[in-house]
Amino acid sequence: MNPEIQTIWQEVLVDISTPAALWQITIIIVAAAIAWIINGALRAYVLKRVQENRTPEDIKLAIGSINRALFPLSMLLFVWVAKLILADWQHVGILALACRLLLAMAVIRLTVYAIRYIYSSGGWLKPLESVISWGVWSLLALHLTGYLPRITQALEDVQFSIGKNHVNLLLVMQAVLTVVLTLFAALWLSRLLENKLMRAEQVGMNMRVVMVKLIRIFFMFVAILIALSAVGLDITLLSVFGGALGVGLGLGLQKIASNYVSGFIILLDKSMNIGDIISVDKHYGVIQDMRSRYMVLTKLDGTSVIIPNETLITTAVVNHSLTEHRGRVQILMAINHNSDLALAMQLMQEVASQQARVLQSPAPEAHIKGFGEHGVELALVVWVGDPERGAAMLQSTLYLEIWKAFRQHKITFSKLESKAE
Repeated sequence: MNPEIQTIWQEVLVDISTPAALWQITIIIVAAAIAWIINGALRAYVLKRVQENRTPEDIKLAIGSINRALFPLSMLLFVWVAKLILADWQHVGILALACRLLLAMAVIRLTVYAIRYIYSSGGWLKPLESVISWGVWSLLALHLTGYLPRITQALEDVQFSIGKNHVNLLLVMQAVLTVVLTLFAALWLSRLLENKLMRAEQVGMNMRVVMVKLIRIFFMFVAILIALSAVGLDITLLSVFGGALGVGLGLGLQKIASNYVSGFIILLDKSMNIGDIISVDKHYGVIQDMRSRYMVLTKLDGTSVIIPNETLITTAVVNHSLTEHRGRVQILMAINHNSDLALAMQLMQEVASQQARVLQSPAPEAHIKGFGEHGVELALVVWVGDPERGAAMLQSTLYLEIWKAFRQHKITFSKLESKAE
């Protein structure tokens, strides 16, 4: 066992039933109370100052950091100072253990907060936080019980060769941990830059998305190079990996590579933007999101379609809002042959004109689709200025109001043979 840890445990066992233990426990309680008061007061002060001078994202970052790290760090400071002062008069083993526990708590809270800041919420986020918490506490427990040196020695004894290099299991685990921590720091820095860049309204949205993706790729590449150098690996080995990756892209990953390249082309040529209304094949809707590999198209009925970027490059795409942001909504119906056709079309246009979402220019139009066996098929076409809100509720309202108007004027419906879009 580590001599320092052994000394701490001996002091704790000796002092457990003496006034020295009571003094140390009292100090820990007082430090917790003082840290709690300071945490609340400083959090309120920072929140007020940040609201006056910073953006909402900075508010979230600052307050989140204070909530998670200030309490254990401030309490750790008070306990550590008390340990230094009392060390001249009595044993301070309990305070030494408290310092290590508080340091582990601060590390866990900061790490979990950083993960939540970098990544969006997902089903895997909570298990990852649990793994990090249990991992830190497990290392601390092994350290305090004196088993950590034995485990590290056992890992060093597991040796094997990679080419001409002799390595052991401990070195491999250290290398993996170094790579993970370096990538984590790179993602944290890239997220900070991305948040500032996405708020730069003077830069086009497409250009902002491209720059965000390039920044993340650049930081991850630099992080991998730094991590490999830190663990003593030759960076020239990446040339072999790059050649293998190129062969893989040429043989089996053509579609994936094509989708990524197509994504950057679409973002740079500004042919489509988030919020545009487009038609691709049989799909008509609003561009909700544009990713490196695919685009998310939200149809007017609320459903989402994942369209690979290569499809947007190789097939014809109709951008209905390239020059003006608006969307088309159409409803179909059929009336009896004996009904007043002109009156029915007039009523349909009047009902549509009374809806707040429907644009008056271009004005609503009613068309005859055809003469069926059971009746005359009609179509009402209207335009809306907010297609991102969907069309289901508007269509339902139009159908209901048209039904009321037709019933008042004795116009009867018939079976509709064709299907709506």
